[in-house]
Order: sequence, then structure tokens, then C-alpha cells
Amino acid sequence: MNIWRINVNSQQFSIEDVPTSWQHLGGRGLLAKILLDEVTPTCDPLGPHNKLVFSPGLLVGHRLSSLDRISIGGKSPLTGGVKEANAGGRTGYHLARLGIKALIIEDRPIEDNWQIIYLSKDSVRFDDAAELVGGGVYDSASQLRKKYGDQVAVALIGPGGEKKMRAAGIQNIDIDYYPSRIAARGGLGAVMGSKKIKAIVIDAEGCESPPIINLEAFKDARKRYTIALTNHPQTTSYADYGTAAMANMCNGFGGLPTRNFSQGTFEHVEKIAGEQLRELLIERGGVSKTTHACMAGCLIRCSNVFGHENGERVVVSPLEYETIGLMGSNLGIDDLDVIARMNREVNDLGLDSIEIGAALGVLCDAGLMTFGDGARALQLITEIRSLTPLGRVIGNGAGLTGQIFGVERVPVVKNQAISAYDPRAIKGMGVTYATTAQGADHTCGMTIRAKVKHTQASGQIKHSREAQLKMAGYDSLGACIFAGFGFADAMETISGMVNARYGTEYGKNLLQQLGRETIENEREFNHRAGFTKADDRLPEWMTREPLPPHDTVFDVPEEELDSIFDF
Repeated sequence: MNIWRINVNSQQFSIEDVPTSWQHLGGRGLLAKILLDEVTPTCDPLGPHNKLVFSPGLLVGHRLSSLDRISIGGKSPLTGGVKEANAGGRTGYHLARLGIKALIIEDRPIEDNWQIIYLSKDSVRFDDAAELVGGGVYDSASQLRKKYGDQVAVALIGPGGEKKMRAAGIQNIDIDYYPSRIAARGGLGAVMGSKKIKAIVIDAEGCESPPIINLEAFKDARKRYTIALTNHPQTTSYADYGTAAMANMCNGFGGLPTRNFSQGTFEHVEKIAGEQLRELLIERGGVSKTTHACMAGCLIRCSNVFGHENGERVVVSPLEYETIGLMGSNLGIDDLDVIARMNREVNDLGLDSIEIGAALGVLCDAGLMTFGDGARALQLITEIRSLTPLGRVIGNGAGLTGQIFGVERVPVVKNQAISAYDPRAIKGMGVTYATTAQGADHTCGMTIRAKVKHTQASGQIKHSREAQLKMAGYDSLGACIFAGFGFADAMETISGMVNARYGTEYGKNLLQQLGRETIENEREFNHRAGFTKADDRLPEWMTREPLPPHDTVFDVPEEELDSIFDF
């Protein structure tokens, strides 16, 4: 495996050996190390000194179920700190097959010429992207497919990224060439846009999977992992209902964001929950699918395909819980068709549905939209596409929207929108939101399944710390969060796979080792960027405003938040 480095200003390309201090890292862990080593923490995120990095995890490239994700990172234009966002689809697998441990994209073009970066075996080419500029993600992906064929992987941005909106993500195509596997959070699409890259095409033709040092040991660990994953009851649940199954669970805990985080339960939750979604997709048939894999070889298949009423075309794939929470209950909208259309429009713009849903909720409190008005929500999303002043505000996220319109109830941490678990009812998630260097991000440390009373402050630090360490480790492997079902009772399976792949001798605490190093590097980057303990806090209003129905506030002591990573 090598480091591929591209300068988009000079259009120079080099293949380099992996530095010794990077060799044991992958995915999110390697991103943090690269940013700490090579990016000035105080730089302008959209300037020439920031770098955009793509890194497959340590176990990517072997078609292991749920283990082919790509981590994408840089300094975030939304939070001003370190950022990693990961996604499924084809990108990670194809980069690994090219032998790329990390793709580092540097500098910023002087000329206003948009490019497609085409990667193939041992070479890089810059193709003109003028015909794609201004186009939505879906049409752009279709044109790229016609030009480069069906066997490539593609990472691309939409109009939001082109216009450097802080809510812009980077879309990746899935096994059906559908471009909605988005590395959504933190504005990395704006970083890609600042470098005038519309798309990256990865052609791994003629390449093989990464070498395995001990093939027999690898096969044995893979078999144990596959059996454990297949037999885990949650695997069946997620195949049946997908992430939308979380809607009823969070509503039951009183932590489902409702009407701009003013309530924790939604009276119409049954209309937008996983059970109703499944019934609707079965009834529609046609292109609709209740279960779908975002990566080849995935056994869980937690994704879905939401088809139009006539069953002849896809509206969006997938419709996930986070979108249902932020664009459904958070806006008082109880119609899955409306939520799906909003999701599609935001995807086509290349924007984060969590961030845009949160911004629309803020606009409801500002009086520019009425809760439950799906038509108005779609109209406001159209404002983003039309590049009106209001649309530009929305496209730059909930934090800016709240500032412009003078709204106090703005659900952000480090200026990034809180996802669909209200931290006053699920306080472990609140600890994660507050203390992760990434900004409010549920995937940095989920505590929803922790055996604890979620409304109590006590014990939440421990559960969040354990979850954050574990998740940073998974992100460094290239693992989907649900891969944990296959590792839950046998952590030695992880070290077994890594040791067999690389010839190392890690023990069963490898996940925690990777997680700790990753988090320490991320926090150090933020420290150098100017972050302090005051940034590791939830919005003050969440410590004062009780959340119905339990009427709880976020009251985990600040001194505990400050000491969470005092290893």
C-alpha cells in the first residue's frame, strides 16, 4: 500500500512510501495523523493549505461484510476543527484495490477550471468537468457512468459543494451506481469544491485485493466473524426495518427530536417509523426494496430503496432514521413520501440531510415555516438550489441559520447539528456530542443500547468514553457501526483479522488502542486550532430548557466532561 499525493494547482502526482508512523493506521485514525502532521490547524478550511484526504480502513478491500467503508477528512469549514466523515458504497474498496492507503489532495487551483480526477493503476489523469458543473448529483453520476463505464467507483459533489456551502458532503456511488452514500458531515464537500474537483473516478481494473500475510488465519477469523454477524438478532432486525427501526425506540425513550427539539416524543411517530416504512415499500413493490446493501458482500443489508407510488422509479435510496428524525418529527412532518422527496432534493444538492433538517427546524422557530408544512419545507430546499440569500443561509447549516434569524434554540455543538437523539433524554449521547472533536456526531459514540437509565446523569461518561473509543477503532478498520454485531462477543476476531492481514501481533484490545490514538490526535489538532474546554459543551439552552415528556435537562457535570479522556 502507498500514499498517493495530488496537487490540484500544479496537477502533479506522486506515489510515496508510507511513513513509519502511519503504517499501523487506516481510515479515521490515519486521517487524524495526516492532518496533525501536515495541515496547519489554524488554516482557512477552504484555502490552499487545507488537504482533502481519502483513506480506506485497515480491513477494506476484501469484501468482508460491512468492512469496506471509506473515511474522508480534512479541516472542517463547518466546525473549524478536525473532521472525518465516512460512507459505504464502492469508493473504499476500489481505492484499496489500487493499493492506496491514503489519497491526499493538496493546494487549490488558481484558474477557475473544474476537473474530474481519474485514478487508474499507477496513474492519475485530469479530465475536464465543465459539462457537469452546476448539475445535481444524480444527473452527474449518470453522465459519469456513461463516460467511464459501470466498473468504476465515483466520489462526487453537488451544487452545494460547488458553492462551498458548509453543509455539503461528498457522495459515493453504491453497488447499483446510485450516488447517495454520502460522507455527509462537516462540510467536506465544500473542501472538495474549493479545490475545483467535481468528481473522483477510481478505476481498479487489473488490480487485486490487498495482500494477506497469513491467508489461512485470515480465513479462519473471517469465518468466525461472518457466523457471529449472521447469528446476531440485530442483523435480522436491521435487514427487516433498517435504521428507521430507531424511530420507535427513541420515541419510547422520550428522545426523538420533535418540533425543533422542543419535545422528545412525536404523536404521529407510527406514520414514519420503520414498521410503516417496511409496509409501505412492500405494498408499492416495483423498484421499492425493504432491504438493500450499500456495499458489495454486506450481510446486514440495512439500507432500503424508496420507490415512487407507481413503483416505476426510485425516489431515494436509502431513507435513513437520521433523515426521518431531522426532516420528519423535528419538522412535525408525518408523511414518508414528503420526507423522501426532501431527502432526494437535498441529496441531489449534495448536502447533509441532518444539517439541513436542523436548519429548517430553526426556521420554524423563526416564523419562516410552520411545523408540519411539507410543501413549505420543499420550497425552502428549492431556495438552496436557486442560490437565493435565504437558500445560501440554509445551505450553510443550522448554526448560521440561528445566528441570522436570532433563534436561541439551535441544536448544534461546535456549530454542527445534533443528530436524531435528544441529549436531554439520552444523556450518554449528549456526552458524545459534547466531547468528540468531530462536532455533534452520533456515529462517534452511540450509547442508545447501553444498559443505563438514559435520563440520569450518572454513569454516562463511562458509557460514552467506551463507545467513542470503540467507534474510533471501527472507523479506523473501515467498519460500519453494525459490524460490531459480529465482534461483540469475540474482540480477538478483530486482532485476528488484522494480524493475519499485516503479519502483526496485536492483542484483543486493538480496537481500544486504535481508538485512543485516534481520539488523542483529533483532540490535539483541535487544541492547536484554538479549541478549549468551553467548546466541549452542549448549547446552554439544553441545560435550562426541560424536555417533555420526562422534563429533563442535560446535567452531566462539566468537570466530568472535561476529564472524560484523562487516560
